[in-house]
Amino acid sequence: DDRDPLDWTSVLLMFLSVISGKPGSAAALDNCVFLGEEEKNSLYEDGDVVVGGLFPLHYSPVSSVAAYRAKPTPTISLHIYFSSRGLRWMQTMTFAIKEINQRSDLLPQIKLGFHIRDSCNDIPVSLRAALLLVNGQTVSSVIIGDAASGVSMALLQSLGSFHIPLVSYFASCSCLSNQKEFPTFMRTMPSDTFQVRALARLVSYFSWTWVGVIGVESDYARFAIQLFLQESVQYGVCAAYTYFYPVVLSQHALDELLDVIQVPLNLYKFLICEVQRRNISGLQWIASEAWATAKSLWEKSADLLMGTLGFAIRRAAVIPGLKQHLTCLSPSHIHESAFLAEFWEETFKCRLNGSVNSHSHGVGSDLDRPLCEGTEDLSDVYSPYSDVTQLRVSYNVYKAVYLVAHALQDMSNCKVGKGPFSHGTCADPKSFKPWQLIHYMKRANFSALGEKINFDQNGDPIAYYDLLNWQKRPDGSLHLVKVGFYDASMLTGRSLVINDSAIQWPVGKQVCSLCPPGSRIVRRKGEPICCYDCVPCAEGEVSNMTDSLECLRCSEDTWPNNERNLCIPKTIEYLSYHEFMGILLCVASLLGACLSISIIATFYTYKDTALVRANNMELSFLLLVFLVVCFLVGLLFIGKPSDWLCRIRYPAFGISFALCISCLLAKTAVVLMAFRATLPGSNVMKWFGAKQQRASVLLGTAVQVIICLIWLLTSPPHATSNTHYHSATIIIECVTGSEVGFWCVLGYIGILACMCFVMAFLARKLPDNFNEARFITFSMLIFFAVWVTFIPVYVSTAGKYTVAVHIFAVLASAFGLLFCIFAPKCYILMLKPEKNSKKHIMQR
Repeated sequence: DDRDPLDWTSVLLMFLSVISGKPGSAAALDNCVFLGEEEKNSLYEDGDVVVGGLFPLHYSPVSSVAAYRAKPTPTISLHIYFSSRGLRWMQTMTFAIKEINQRSDLLPQIKLGFHIRDSCNDIPVSLRAALLLVNGQTVSSVIIGDAASGVSMALLQSLGSFHIPLVSYFASCSCLSNQKEFPTFMRTMPSDTFQVRALARLVSYFSWTWVGVIGVESDYARFAIQLFLQESVQYGVCAAYTYFYPVVLSQHALDELLDVIQVPLNLYKFLICEVQRRNISGLQWIASEAWATAKSLWEKSADLLMGTLGFAIRRAAVIPGLKQHLTCLSPSHIHESAFLAEFWEETFKCRLNGSVNSHSHGVGSDLDRPLCEGTEDLSDVYSPYSDVTQLRVSYNVYKAVYLVAHALQDMSNCKVGKGPFSHGTCADPKSFKPWQLIHYMKRANFSALGEKINFDQNGDPIAYYDLLNWQKRPDGSLHLVKVGFYDASMLTGRSLVINDSAIQWPVGKQVCSLCPPGSRIVRRKGEPICCYDCVPCAEGEVSNMTDSLECLRCSEDTWPNNERNLCIPKTIEYLSYHEFMGILLCVASLLGACLSISIIATFYTYKDTALVRANNMELSFLLLVFLVVCFLVGLLFIGKPSDWLCRIRYPAFGISFALCISCLLAKTAVVLMAFRATLPGSNVMKWFGAKQQRASVLLGTAVQVIICLIWLLTSPPHATSNTHYHSATIIIECVTGSEVGFWCVLGYIGILACMCFVMAFLARKLPDNFNEARFITFSMLIFFAVWVTFIPVYVSTAGKYTVAVHIFAVLASAFGLLFCIFAPKCYILMLKPEKNSKKHIMQR
């Protein structure tokens, strides 16, 4: 769709040169005197209502602007090219009119005629042709045309005072939706407003946030690109660059453009060829409606354009009878129509004898061509004219004709007294004013080929676009595959439907750097919205989308995976029987318990010997039993913590060690009392007999029991899930409930140990063979070393390692007591039995 910039000077001068008479009324046109040279090439058929038509049957790649220092050269004489597509559009109009004339249910009393002229896609030529259509004896009350938005705008601004309805089949500029400025304009082509929304939604759908935008240097392109940039910014899409190239592309302009982009394309063949020459490949092209179906671009740039996505106006699957109408061209028809004759000569590269088309509009003269033989057949060659596989603009022309027909039908159905005009009057469908027709056209509501056609308040149809993908067939030809659609009548979130699996992407497609899942966008201050850095999600957060604006925090029991795009369950941690450290500590606990039990068995076997009897046999047995309990208490610290296990664990630990230290304290007291009792006149031992020894053990332990009861009743230990120490791990642990309670238990054991150590130290100089004080002193030193080391390590560790440290302290202190006190005795009992006698013990 070439939208040429308006040359208002040429429009004004042209208007003044062909119009005379008082403006402001339709009658002024009947009094016009044509002052120029009339162009006779047109297609005309009489009727009760003559519908005018303007089609770009010729086009020129070079835009010329007259200086008006001399009489302007007629555009028709320039080296321009014939448009087979434009001819198909024109023939579609004649087909639709003839089809309507043959129907009995639509305008049965009215015959439609047509008067069609060539607009050359040029404003002065189009304005000249339009004025000829609405002037003279064959006045057209409505014009179907033109194709270009700029040309249509010029026609409306020139003919607007005469209220001539203009129905465009290809003009898409959203500026034409302004009903205040263009009240007589309607179209069957969707406004660019909808195409811009569709393109923005497409770019957003595939998360293409960094795109390049280029267009021809024209008002139309600038306006459309401005709309796209405004629409796309709400989807977070930014333009890496916006570039406007001149209408005539010189090599310098091409170099400048390609130096800027090294990315997107233009619709012109020579630009595409230049991009291909520079080997700029792997690009994803997004085509506007203007070139989304331009098959001519494919011929030399198939590899470059493969995978292109673009929106095209709605395609009619088939218009019944159109193919036959286009291809059944008799020699008489060809000779009578200058347009058909020129098409025939351009298609078969031959010269018709006696053709009304006396000159060729292509490059070169028709005199160089041979005469046509009359055996030429359109089925033997490919031509856009006879190609009905992509009936899009042709379908718009078809609908435009039916719009006029249905408006005339509604006008015919008017009942006098109930009409829409003053005093309930109706218009005569065979003799009406143009403004009366536009009244019915704006209210038209009909169906064409199964599609419901209606218009909004701006005279625009409800937009529907096919999303096409350029795919290569096995033979290398272009296959336009519909991979989705955009329907403006649907809700915004559902307006774009895409079948991703059907898309063929470009070979070596370059994917822009996006923020992958697991990261988020951080905008750069003072730069466009799309200028951003990708920052990994913070600890404990994830993002599962590309270009995520923010990361989401995982729940308390989950944690991000390594990629930080998924929350996974946290690792559960506690000291288990199934891991090496738990097995090792369990074995050590059981080993200590078994050793203690074996020593009990040994002592029981030798209970009548001097060594066993001399070292307070009853307290020794009690100490060994309590040591068994201490070793087994370590097992309570292994396994998954629970509230009941936590409430047993700490009191059992505190009470078992209180029993052990109380026994040692009693044994040390017995040693001191025993030697003091040997002094003359001393009766100390009667106050510290067997009953008093048992009572001292129970009394020493009772204090610990009271501390534990108070602890359990006020703030007992309990199991909890610690998610704060290590973010990716849930530590199931026992918390003390009351730190005071825990340290009171530990502190009381320390007090007993200190008392035991002092008494054992005082008894260290007593006779060696009868004295356990030295061994008790060593055991207390080990006990202090273990628990003094335990405190800082316990405070600084967490999780299962804290539990392991606690178990190690319990086992180490228990083994220290066991070996220091009972290993020497077992050595004598088992290996030195000769020393196990009263005589040997009493030697000193």
